[in-house]
Amino acid sequence: MKSVITVHNLTYRYPDGTEALRSVSFEMGEGESVALMGPNGAGKTTLFLHLNGLLTGNAGAVRIFGVMLNGKKSLRGAKRKVGIVFQNPEDQLFCPTVFDDVAFGPLNYGLPPAEVMSRVRNALEAVGMSDFSDRVSHHLSFGEKKRVSFATVISMNPYAILLDEPTSNLDPRARRKVMEVIKNMEIAKVIATHDLEMALELCERGIIMDDGRMIADGRTSDILRNKSLLEAHGLEIPYSLR
Repeated sequence: MKSVITVHNLTYRYPDGTEALRSVSFEMGEGESVALMGPNGAGKTTLFLHLNGLLTGNAGAVRIFGVMLNGKKSLRGAKRKVGIVFQNPEDQLFCPTVFDDVAFGPLNYGLPPAEVMSRVRNALEAVGMSDFSDRVSHHLSFGEKKRVSFATVISMNPYAILLDEPTSNLDPRARRKVMEVIKNMEIAKVIATHDLEMALELCERGIIMDDGRMIADGRTSDILRNKSLLEAHGLEIPYSLR
């Protein structure tokens, strides 16, 4: 399996001295779905921002398809190859219409109009929002906004996607629709989540982080059956495994 993301001894301190990542190391391959689990403040979102090139570690290395993220060219390439969907869709939707939001990335990279149209159409179809192209993004329901925010990343044709709490604040129907979208994405996925039932259903591999450290890395079902491990890091066995 070809490596998509490789992280080696990644350490990061915020300007106030807070150590958010402590020698984090892991590797994931093409098509893998990884659930990143842990309590609030574990370092999950900070790790995401490094994988997408939005932050740069104080020590250690991040490689995307073997290319180290250590310069403007490689960082720019990472943002095209590894898409990130933030927890709050309002952080990604800022254009007048759904079409404009989804087209923003491809247009920003100078793609020809026909290619932009094709990407927008395919991305909206992938998230079940084909009929929403002319709608105003901020008039949509929260679940619809979530799916449009997915489309803004899918339109960039990334090799991997990072999803930060994709099912948070959703009602059961919207949650199921979002899970279906994620399941149908045939690319490498890292999902930071407190929704352990979703992690169990969508991700064969699971990682627990706490206090900026990697605590466990293995089969999601095995990790989520380990009561003592979960309780030590602020988590609980999902109801379906009790």
